Amino acid sequence: MREESFKQAENKLGLIFFPAFDWEIAPAHPERRERLLYTRDQIFEEGILDDPAINEYNPEIASRNQVESTHICAPSCEDIVSRPHLISAGGAIRAARLVEEKTVERAFALIRPPGHHAFRVVHGARGFCTVNNEAIMVDELLRDHPDLKIAFVDTDAHHADGTQEIFYHNPQVLHISIHQDGRTLFPGSGFAREAGGPGAYGRTLNVPLPPGTGDKNILFVLENLVKPILEEFNPDLIINAAGQDNHFSDPITNMNVTARGYGRINEIIEPDLAVLQGGYAIESALPYVNLSVILAMAGLDYSRVKEPELNSSNIGGEGEISDKVKKKVNVLQDIWQSRRDIIMGDEFQLKDDHYYREKNLHYDTDNIRERQEERVKACSRCSGFIDIKSQAKSSFPSRQIRALILPHDCCNECKMEARERWLKIKEQETAEYDFIAWQDKARGEYKTTS
Repeated sequence: MREESFKQAENKLGLIFFPAFDWEIAPAHPERRERLLYTRDQIFEEGILDDPAINEYNPEIASRNQVESTHICAPSCEDIVSRPHLISAGGAIRAARLVEEKTVERAFALIRPPGHHAFRVVHGARGFCTVNNEAIMVDELLRDHPDLKIAFVDTDAHHADGTQEIFYHNPQVLHISIHQDGRTLFPGSGFAREAGGPGAYGRTLNVPLPPGTGDKNILFVLENLVKPILEEFNPDLIINAAGQDNHFSDPITNMNVTARGYGRINEIIEPDLAVLQGGYAIESALPYVNLSVILAMAGLDYSRVKEPELNSSNIGGEGEISDKVKKKVNVLQDIWQSRRDIIMGDEFQLKDDHYYREKNLHYDTDNIRERQEERVKACSRCSGFIDIKSQAKSSFPSRQIRALILPHDCCNECKMEARERWLKIKEQETAEYDFIAWQDKARGEYKTTS
């Protein structure tokens, strides 16, 4: 398609590459060092960077403080976060800065390791993710711009459970995850009933889709559900968590989306930022899907992008699948329209002025089991501080931590109550935990008793 390439791009686009050629989980693992090799070759072969409106920028290196302003790392940040993880997070931050400073209109961070399965508390890697690059990026933006409204549209085939959890109580962040039904794919979550915490109900929308969904149906979801919701929410910034594993050739999913389908997805969303997440067909999908996303973000024609394995038998999504998708869209439209009438879903119980829930988490990559108790202060002035007890079990002895987390919008009363609790826990309960953590998101402050 090179002869079509340019017409100059309509949108000034920044590309941030960090392929992490020196990092992998294992040589034969889907998340291996050559994962973005063919993508980079394709971009050079197509002459994408010959367009003066499309430019490449180097990533930053995220600081330990930036990681710890999003995550509670156990046993410590140094023990579980590698330099490639810091550069991946820094690549996302650089993309956001380029847009924030108006150096470019849009930016795409083609980075690895991925991050959207990393939760607030991190005991190790799950879903190939250790730290959440896009969440670290957004927390950094919210520190600089406390009133910013942000929308995520996650188009990875796997439910974005980590990003969802980190922003589950934040009414400023709308998180929409479009993914293969969790009954058929890791992480086994992402159902319509997961709609946001108390004070942020309806700010989380999960769209679980049946295997074989295909272009037609995923585009139906975007055009009839996601786009109208984005228009009503009216965010200051739209982020596409751009997982590429919905592609029909991906070895671990079954969604049947094409490269051109991905181009249309981005044309509908009109993201300011895209951050690469999953996608494991490194030769047959990633070069073409990423090319299509780049062209769509730049405002260029992606209609001639065609992957070598594309034929009519690849594309499904008719009949019964279409009916299921339409019913799911109707359910989610109802959740969105009723969001102001519901205080919280059935995940939480109200006990002693706190919303309470228990979670059991599995770190599939590192084979860790975590049991977590989460309490959120019920407050009419802010989203309430969070008190977490976490116990993790694996080959190491059982590890127990406690964490107090102050959200970006934390009111003075909640700050005072959280501070009193922090001092009391340190005085009376230190022996029960490996460490106790204090995290103030607005100030970027993190400290522990260890």
